[in-house]
Amino acid sequence: MDHQLFAELYEAHAGAVYAHAVRMTADRAGAEDIVSLTFLEAWRLRDSLDGVVSQRAWLFGIATNVMRNSRRAARRHRDAMARLPPPDRVPDVADAVVSRISDTARTAAALAALGGLRRADREVLLLCVWSGLSQHEVAQACGVPEGTVRSRLSRARSRLRVLTADHLAGRPGSVRVPASRTPREGNS
Repeated sequence: MDHQLFAELYEAHAGAVYAHAVRMTADRAGAEDIVSLTFLEAWRLRDSLDGVVSQRAWLFGIATNVMRNSRRAARRHRDAMARLPPPDRVPDVADAVVSRISDTARTAAALAALGGLRRADREVLLLCVWSGLSQHEVAQACGVPEGTVRSRLSRARSRLRVLTADHLAGRPGSVRVPASRTPREGNS
């Protein structure tokens, strides 16, 4: 059978095969797949078409077998999927991205706000929080009593919280006025 004869076979019977597939599957999209597979199989079996009395009946037989095979394959696939362990929960990357953006913004605000701290308070905060030294070690490094380190750290954290919140709220210069300095610290 040549291409032209097969194209005529398709034109003559594709609509009927589609209607048969829709009736059998109740699925229009699935019926389109059935028609495609039916004519693919018919092309493969085209040499046996010469002995066929009714081309339509022959195509309906192929379509029926294609539907059976499709249902069987779908059932096997469902059964195989049911035997698999449930997939691990995949974390939503959007939450992580939003968290990173938020953390980045807070870190940038905190770094910008550090300039609003007094030098001595900033040193204590950086040594304790970012360098990981204990209050005792910071007292030794700065040459001040441990109680002074505690008060400077408390003051620095409170002020940094306010300055960071102002920076995040879009008011970076609103509380930029430095806190009062003790005579011992000077202005630097």
